[in-house]
Amino acid sequence: MRALIQRVSEASVRVGEERVASIGRGLLVLVGVMRGDGPEDADWLVRKVANLRIFEDAGGKMNLSVRDVGGEVLAVSQFTLAADLRRGNRPSFTAAEEPARAEAMFREFVEALGREGVRVCRGRFAAHMHVALTNDGPVTVLLDSAEKR
Repeated sequence: MRALIQRVSEASVRVGEERVASIGRGLLVLVGVMRGDGPEDADWLVRKVANLRIFEDAGGKMNLSVRDVGGEVLAVSQFTLAADLRRGNRPSFTAAEEPARAEAMFREFVEALGREGVRVCRGRFAAHMHVALTNDGPVTVLLDSAEKR
């Protein structure tokens, strides 16, 4: 699984005119499920997101997690994180997991993050979403569970 994580002061998701989710201070997490990902990939990503120390402490050092600061997470499924651009200019998405399995893994990721004590909101799977955010820092990090292997 891949996740693009942005530290935000606020973020929201709209589908059409409907506001689906919004958060204040916390993390916007774009999640891509790759072919072959399993429960261990989701578990690894949940632990990383819940414990990622990218919020500043009193000394200005990135030393606190989203849990430490009482922040929230807005999780958005993002199959385009599976893009392969090694050939040409048009992305290939063959590395993305098939939709039904990806949706189940995304749902498990969100639920497991909630069990870690993090307040989680989510976008709508497979919908055309408009994501708005105010990146705080800016701070953006990329995680890939393939790197744990």
